Amino acid sequence: MTDTTDSTLFGTDKFFERGNYAPVPDELTAHDLPVQGAIPAELDGWYLRNGPNPRQASAHWFTGDGMIHGVRIEGGRAKWYRNRWVRTESFIEDFPLYNADGTRNLRASVANTHVVNHAGKTLALVESSLPYEITNDLETVGAYDFGGKLADSMTAHPKICPTTGELHFFGYGNIFAPHVTYHRADADGNLTVNRPLDVPALTMMHDFALTPSYAIFMDLPIVFDLDIAMKGGDDMPYRWDDDYGARFGLLRRDDPFGEVRWFDIDPCYVFHVANAYEVGNTVVLQAVRYPELWRNNGGFEADAVLWSWTIDLATGAVTERQLDDRAVEFPRIDDRLATLPARYAVTVGDAKLVRYDLSTGDSVEHAFGTTDAPGGPGEAVFVPSTSGPADESSGWYLGYVYDPARDGSDLVIIDATDFAGPPVARIQLPQRVPYGFHGNWIPA
Repeated sequence: MTDTTDSTLFGTDKFFERGNYAPVPDELTAHDLPVQGAIPAELDGWYLRNGPNPRQASAHWFTGDGMIHGVRIEGGRAKWYRNRWVRTESFIEDFPLYNADGTRNLRASVANTHVVNHAGKTLALVESSLPYEITNDLETVGAYDFGGKLADSMTAHPKICPTTGELHFFGYGNIFAPHVTYHRADADGNLTVNRPLDVPALTMMHDFALTPSYAIFMDLPIVFDLDIAMKGGDDMPYRWDDDYGARFGLLRRDDPFGEVRWFDIDPCYVFHVANAYEVGNTVVLQAVRYPELWRNNGGFEADAVLWSWTIDLATGAVTERQLDDRAVEFPRIDDRLATLPARYAVTVGDAKLVRYDLSTGDSVEHAFGTTDAPGGPGEAVFVPSTSGPADESSGWYLGYVYDPARDGSDLVIIDATDFAGPPVARIQLPQRVPYGFHGNWIPA
């Protein structure tokens, strides 16, 4: 591998091969973990988080083998920690990405991006492949295709409607049209909708949004580049395209095979949506926005900040507004308020979590470590209290935090009523948890 650009993503200076990005070599199981502070007694479930942990040199942070790190909490105790690779079919043996007939091999997967639970099934996800079912003890069950009804990849960011219990998602990746297909499963996990979308090219569509009335798709100007794909090597086969444009597409949930209404926006890229909701005859979408990305390589030279878009359905006008100037990523809300106006969004900043009050514009930070040894937080997941008020301040934020002073990691629990205050508990893990992507709390 050669150093082809100035980006630290390439050559011998790959950031994901050193520090707390570097993979861990062992799968461990440890019981009765030490705890500093007190775990809230009503927490009963599994905290699972996915991320890349390559077994051998990886070309890009996005392509490492998926490993899930989990902690079982019950009765005020951290009963166990486990970390396991997701043993996909291509993990066990070398599977080609394409079949002999030219179709994608959807079982070839690194399953390294997210882990979600719906209709009693826990699924490890990467957007290029089928989901892989795992147990909450992190054993791999196998590829999951909704009883043979899904012949498509599944986004790593499906949305569960808190009102209907439906699972909304999409698949993309076909070089030839249709490049994107929208899917929906009912609350029991039965796949009920498979609807192609008309987009002009294969773009990298990582996330989307949901409101009570609409599914919202983001057709943005990072476009598949066949020449880069044919060369192989260290690069992602996508590039920024000044001529492609940028737009949001709204599809009515009550008419899933109807017309998609498109709204032009200023060119940008979005990996992660915080939330979307409706106010009268407008739709609001809140997300972390990059001004551009991947113009010359698949690196991360640009920072992303929190933005909001308001779509006026009567006039077709879109109002775009920057909400802050701090570099953040991985926004999360109280999932019970997905599709509704959530007050808080918690994001990952530099050695801190930043919680935005989306109703007032205020924010508060929770910093980790010290000035000399700043801590490294990952995505924070909100776990609502089962005994307190049913609001966003009654519960806790959970996430893995790297402690550089001891080169180890903790599962940290922060009281939502005192976000800037000390964690109520730090569960010390038996090994370092590398920086990763997304996870969830699965209640028992």
